[in-house]
Amino acid sequence: MHRRIFLAGIVAAGMLAPAASNAAPSLSSADQALITQVEAYLNGLSALTANFLQVAADGSTRTGKAWLQRPGKMRFEYDPPDPQLLVAGFGLLVYHDPQLDQTTNIPLSATPLGILLANHVDLSGGVTVTNIERDPGEDRITLIRTGKANEGTLTLVFGTNPLELRQWIVTDAQAKQTRVSLYDIAPGGPFPDSLFTYQGSSPIQSGG
Repeated sequence: MHRRIFLAGIVAAGMLAPAASNAAPSLSSADQALITQVEAYLNGLSALTANFLQVAADGSTRTGKAWLQRPGKMRFEYDPPDPQLLVAGFGLLVYHDPQLDQTTNIPLSATPLGILLANHVDLSGGVTVTNIERDPGEDRITLIRTGKANEGTLTLVFGTNPLELRQWIVTDAQAKQTRVSLYDIAPGGPFPDSLFTYQGSSPIQSGG
C-alpha cells in the first residue's frame, strides 16, 4: 500500500481532474512579477538539506531527510521503520522498496519533480502556470507541463520575506493530494554523486 500511494503521489502524480485545462489563466502584472521572482529563486538554488513530512491522500504520514542538488538530483530517506528510498539523479528517478524487493525507474523528465529539478526553471513555454494563490506569508504556484496534463499537476508552496520553498503538492485525477513539507532547511553541498545513485540491492547510505 505504501508503495502504491508513494508512486501515485510523489513520483508519477497520475491524471489531472477532468476540469483541469492546459490553458494558461490570465495573469496580472503582480502574478508575472511573482513568477519571475520564483524562477530566479529556483535557478539560484544550488543545494540544500531538510527534514520532511509527507502526508498522503489517506492521511497517513511519513518523515525523513531530504537532499536536493540542482540540477537534477534529489534523495529522500525515510525514517525507521520505513526502509524505502527515493533517488533522483542522472535523468532517472528510482524508487526502491526492500520489503517488496522491487525497484521502479522512471525518467525524471516524465515526473512533476522534473520541473523543480530542471537544468533551467522556466515557468512558461514547456511549463504552464495554471493557478496562483496568495495567503499571508505564503504563495502557491500550480504547474503542469504544457500539453501534458496527464502527467500530473505540481503546486509549489513558498514562504515569503524571504522567498523560500517550503512544500510541494501533487494532485491526482480524484483530486487526492500528497503533500511534502520541508523544515529545518539548510544550505549544503556540493554532495557526492554517490548520494544520488542507487546501487542495486545495496543502496548507498547517507551516513547522516
